[in-house]
Amino acid sequence: MTGAEAERRPVAGGNAGMGAQYLEVRGLTVDFDGFTAVSDVDLTLFQGDLRFLIGPNGAGKTTVIDAITGLVSATGSVNKSGVELLGRKVHRIARLGVGRTFQTASVFEQLTVLQNLDIAAGAGRSPWTLLRRRRGVAPVIEEALELTGLTGLADRPAGVLAHGQKQWLEIGMLLVQNADVLLLDEPVAGMSAEEREETGNLLRRIGGERTVVVVEHDMDFMRAFATSVTVLARGAVVAEGSVAEVQADPKVQEVYLGTAAAGAGGIELVEENS
Repeated sequence: MTGAEAERRPVAGGNAGMGAQYLEVRGLTVDFDGFTAVSDVDLTLFQGDLRFLIGPNGAGKTTVIDAITGLVSATGSVNKSGVELLGRKVHRIARLGVGRTFQTASVFEQLTVLQNLDIAAGAGRSPWTLLRRRRGVAPVIEEALELTGLTGLADRPAGVLAHGQKQWLEIGMLLVQNADVLLLDEPVAGMSAEEREETGNLLRRIGGERTVVVVEHDMDFMRAFATSVTVLARGAVVAEGSVAEVQADPKVQEVYLGTAAAGAGGIELVEENS
């Protein structure tokens, strides 16, 4: 971990400054053959804000990040630090520093952890350069191994990694591509309690200097690690704020089942069974 990343952890509102990166989404709308999956969504995300995107099944959470990354067509605007993303091809958006993970980790299971990171770091290099044997490990790869806790597993095939470790490797593959906006789709799904804790700590380590958006159903994980929360329902934003603020919001209480918390804590969010 670099000194800067050790000192700057995610905070509510982000570590905004003169040189801070941001992602501004305005009027984002996605239609599938007459069905509106995402409707007029506005989001403002600053560097250093660990934002959780929550909502019941079918709320449009994954579709939002699909639209931001160019996987589905959308209208509106997605502006990354002054650069419009909508209408660009997926690989162009990735080269502008926007990375995303999927619910199932996408790694090369026959290759080692180090080789996976090396290939990711070489995105944009010629095939001949990728095949050429290199001396030593690039500093950006060493840093990613340290941040993800995979240094001791660098020479292991990715296919033998535990479920959580594969997710950390995929995040590391985004880091070596210098992604400064990370969109993570249910990164702790299927993880053990220990793996969830380690993943949350990883997001804290990398989140101070980046914009991180987490689509999540695990409400305990959200409460433990989110610096801010956006709640979606039926494709629209219904609430936004701190964990405490969204739990106390009457509109959120309509979306989620809940039980009264002791004191002034509002409701405790739990997932709907639908």
